[in-house]
Amino acid sequence: MPYGELNAPIIVPINITDYTIFLTMSLPGTNNDQNTLGKAVGSAATNVFNRTLGRLFGAGLKKGAEGVLGDGATARWTTRNGATDWRVKLTLPTNSSLREMFFQQDNKTTTGINYKLLGELAGSGGIIFPITPSVIIQHTANYSQLATTHANYPYYAYQNSEPANMTIVGEFPVQNQKDAAYWVGTIHFLRAVTKMFFGGEDGTRGNPPPILKLNGYGNHVFNNVPVIVTNFTCELRSDVDYISTAQGPRVFDYEFEAAVKQNQTPAFDANSQIPETWAPSLSTITVQLQPVYSRDTVKNFSMRKFVSGELSNFGAKGNQEGVGFI
Repeated sequence: MPYGELNAPIIVPINITDYTIFLTMSLPGTNNDQNTLGKAVGSAATNVFNRTLGRLFGAGLKKGAEGVLGDGATARWTTRNGATDWRVKLTLPTNSSLREMFFQQDNKTTTGINYKLLGELAGSGGIIFPITPSVIIQHTANYSQLATTHANYPYYAYQNSEPANMTIVGEFPVQNQKDAAYWVGTIHFLRAVTKMFFGGEDGTRGNPPPILKLNGYGNHVFNNVPVIVTNFTCELRSDVDYISTAQGPRVFDYEFEAAVKQNQTPAFDANSQIPETWAPSLSTITVQLQPVYSRDTVKNFSMRKFVSGELSNFGAKGNQEGVGFI
């Protein structure tokens, strides 16, 4: 075979089903019957591509590798509802009058613009962890040891059981001003729910911090579990960027907008006319929770119902929230 005949490139057609025939006919040689190299390569190629075609057809791909997109399928967004939303949430009770106090009251800037500090949390009534957090739960059964004289093994008398405090550790990424507003609302919400009602109206004066509802991971993990926040921490790290946000309906005030149009760098300081706040692009928030149940609620506890799962959302009727025993 003269040198150089194999240097000519072989153009492989797109249709993979015709490749074996094209490859066999494209191999150099004066006589197809004497072209043993062409027969060998053609036979090997046939076996390889037959296996490839088998995998393609097994995966539902048609001739030419057209997939499901060839059938006119389109991508579409789906929304969560109460039955499918298993994200970890820490919210005020749905029918609580505190929702109006937390999410409906306005504040005003020096320019008279109204803004809601917790406005980003109003839709859910509290905090939704943006990334699946780490949740540490523990349950305790307490026993007292009975000291007996001249005995090798002590005896234990049962005292009580309790769902001990839980720890939630979640990361909060911030990529834009809306995320920053949500982060600021989260921190302010946790500050608020760890304080008592001191001063203000006579109807709430002297009340302890509010009881929240913990939900997450479906019906039989955390389903309207009543909890109180005993502690929370947030580290403002020095090795991340910080994003500014405005809590009002307008992202920019007039002075800021004018400075941007003139290609000037706007200055943010304590005298800025918008409530400028800075949020870290990444932070870790740790929340410690303690499940709490009232005496009237505990009266409805039944071991048989608890084992069968009937108390995962006790007392729920229609849109009314129940109480989840854990």
